[in-house]
Amino acid sequence: MNALRSNFEVGTTRWAVRRSQWLAMGIAPGDFDRPKIAIVNSSSSLSVCYAHLDGLAKRIADEVRAAGGLPFEIRTVAPSDFVTSAGRSARYLLPSRDLIVNDIEVAVEGALLDGMICLSSCDKTTPAHLMAAGRLNLPTVLVIGGYQAGGVCGGREIDIDDVYEAVGSVAAGTMSNEELTEMTACAVQGPGVCAGLGTANTMHMVAEALGMTVPGSAPVRAGSDAMLANAVTAVQHLMDMISAGTRPADIMTEAAFRNAVVLTLAIGGSVNAPRHLQAIAAETGVPVNVYQLIEEYAASIPMVCTVRPNGPHRVQSLEAAGGTLAVMKRLEDHLQLGAATVSGADWSKILASVSVGDETVVQSVARSRSRGPGLALFRGSLAPDGAVVKLGAFPPDVQRFIGPAKVFETEEDAIAAIQEGRLAPGDVVVLRGLGPKGGPGTVFAAGFVAALNGAGLAQKVACVTDGELSGLNRGITIGQVMPEAALGGPLALVEDGDIIEIDVAARSVNHRIEAAELTTRRESWRPPAPPSARSWLTQYWHLVQPLSAGAVLGPQTATTEQ
Repeated sequence: MNALRSNFEVGTTRWAVRRSQWLAMGIAPGDFDRPKIAIVNSSSSLSVCYAHLDGLAKRIADEVRAAGGLPFEIRTVAPSDFVTSAGRSARYLLPSRDLIVNDIEVAVEGALLDGMICLSSCDKTTPAHLMAAGRLNLPTVLVIGGYQAGGVCGGREIDIDDVYEAVGSVAAGTMSNEELTEMTACAVQGPGVCAGLGTANTMHMVAEALGMTVPGSAPVRAGSDAMLANAVTAVQHLMDMISAGTRPADIMTEAAFRNAVVLTLAIGGSVNAPRHLQAIAAETGVPVNVYQLIEEYAASIPMVCTVRPNGPHRVQSLEAAGGTLAVMKRLEDHLQLGAATVSGADWSKILASVSVGDETVVQSVARSRSRGPGLALFRGSLAPDGAVVKLGAFPPDVQRFIGPAKVFETEEDAIAAIQEGRLAPGDVVVLRGLGPKGGPGTVFAAGFVAALNGAGLAQKVACVTDGELSGLNRGITIGQVMPEAALGGPLALVEDGDIIEIDVAARSVNHRIEAAELTTRRESWRPPAPPSARSWLTQYWHLVQPLSAGAVLGPQTATTEQ
């Protein structure tokens, strides 16, 4: 065992006061020299996403003790996209990711602990745990919390995504509140994150592709025997890492980020995955541009599995087919097989014994080639730094969309336009001023996109936004437009009636406007005033970097990007 930083010199102030506290807590003196392990439990009783994690933390603590470590449970902020989104139009969601990172730093670095096991569940917790692992560079393993079970309503399978979209059906008058109420009673039948390849399950799989989980961890049913077995294995991997001196910087290399991007394209992962990957790279100090990697691999990596919202299969079918390992087996020729994992084995060894359980769920690259990637980066005059498009959930018969802009500054106003019948087929809804700086904190646009689906308009009305989308969203949706409007991005200059053109083949989104008129608008544009309230969101405004940099926190830069 390497020398442990947590073993303070006998006779020092730190040694004496800590010994006094720990003896009072019932910790035996013989345990003081063991590796001190943080069990990072981002848990909350506010959300079903976390309902099983407290029990899991206790089980892991027992396993840490049995493996020769001394466990300490560390509680952090635990945001849930469907719960924490209620206040301030979901402005707290993305800022909560970075709050978790800092929360972990304060607890783990302040106490000089030796390693971390992070219990990763809802959307923001997995990237936050990976970011903290990269920043602190302590031996770390993520334990995947898993997905929730859906139910049956009216004789058909449903999950939370169906409920989300049904709100639009109610707004359009095609479903009653009584029917929606019945759905809410059936949609969630257990703990864990939203079913489907939304942000949570995407980031669980991304964590595995990065090498930071037990191979074979994702997706997994929350609370299942498989989830518990992975947690037990994670403890042994962590103790081995501490003994060998293996750190996240040894695992999350450029090769690992390449593997994660390839996986994200192949599963048609969440539109939020690129910003999180870029943020993880920034915190780890790996000089990769995730958006450029997406463009680099776009021509060679097709979507090999069609799991909701990208197709008919449900996430449990992906787990049964072999999950991340099965997808990576299909992609073997495109991966950096020498990349390390927390297991101590590289991908060449791990994939050698992997087989695909269901070839209809995880198809071969050759069979999927005509589908193209599940995720793509669009550029153009409206998004010079790029915009993220979930092609897997894009209507396949829509290859070009040209229409007049209808501009909204809030999701509520855009949803009201659906309810009042003010959106017509061919419109391009521009939802702007909702990015990290504009919010401040990304503002929800996901509810509007889901409502479009529920109202039957998803294949007839486009949405272009710099706001927060869900990985479960589907339709003619252009998300994470960069630069955002609040930084002077071209989205800020669009007016009602302007023509917007989306071209799938060209991977472009353009603003059709005369150069002289655009110059006039640019000259008269002024950035929004900085917030003045005493709030975490005000602090976030002063620190947040552009989406192209992963929206990490850092020193204040220029207020506009050109």
